[in-house]
Formats: sequence, structure tokens, C-alpha cells
Amino acid sequence: MDTLALVLVIIGAINWGLLGLFRFDLVAALFGGQTAMLSRIIYSLIGLAGLYAITFLMGNRVTTRDNHKKE
Repeated sequence: MDTLALVLVIIGAINWGLLGLFRFDLVAALFGGQTAMLSRIIYSLIGLAGLYAITFLMGNRVTTRDNHKKE
């Protein structure tokens, strides 16, 4: 889940960078315009991933890997 959220946040960051620098909306160009249903779904997923990524800043997330084995 963390990896998927991070990928979506990176896509969103690239899209915002392109918008800021070149006035080019990559998501809209790929998925049929800003008002197309598929584009709106992608924007929503990116927004949800950004909200989920806020948990990356907090140290008490549950992880699935056991990196701290006691001997």
C-alpha cells in the first residue's frame, strides 16, 4: 500500500511540476481532459494517496517487515 501511495504521489508531483513550468496537464492529456471521468478518478486517487502519505511523516506506522529481530 505504501509503495502504491508513493507512486501516485510522485505522479501527482510530476503533473504539478509540468503544470507550473509548462502549463501542461499530463493526466488530462493522457486520460481525455480535466473533466473526463477517468481523469477525475486519477486525480481523486492521487489526492487520496497524498492524504495517506501524511502518515509517512509519523513514526508509529505499522510495518509488515520485521527488521528488528531480537536475538
